[in-house]
Amino acid sequence: MNIQTKLQNLGLELPKVAAPAANYVPYVISGKSIFVSGQIPFLNGEKMHMGRVGDDLSVEQGVNAAKACALNILAQVNDAVGGDWSKVARCIKLGGFVCCTPDFTDHPLVINGASNLIADVMGAAGKHARFAVGAPALPLGVAVEIDAIFELT
Repeated sequence: MNIQTKLQNLGLELPKVAAPAANYVPYVISGKSIFVSGQIPFLNGEKMHMGRVGDDLSVEQGVNAAKACALNILAQVNDAVGGDWSKVARCIKLGGFVCCTPDFTDHPLVINGASNLIADVMGAAGKHARFAVGAPALPLGVAVEIDAIFELT
């Protein structure tokens, strides 16, 4: 699977791999799994998608935040496999957190931004299990944070 070409066809490119913001590593390979730490929607160090969905951000802006998280997830996986996507069998699971107002209930629509991008880029291997929940606040004031698990070949 040529991730770079598929991203280019969508008008996207992998961002630089984000460094951890605290005492953790960006991913862990254990057995045949890559566990990607929660990724936030900063691309190449640029702050974006700050705020609370349902308050100062729309659902569409939340979807764009989730897409940015997915790009960062893919960048971490790319780093983990040294750019050799033939080592990646599939995306197993995404866990999505949406910073939102207490009455907001469209968490799945927001996290679809990440799910759709990963499926668009990886095809059937991008279909995954997931959760999407709301939170009153997320690190650094971002709107979305998403972690992931991928299976290696």
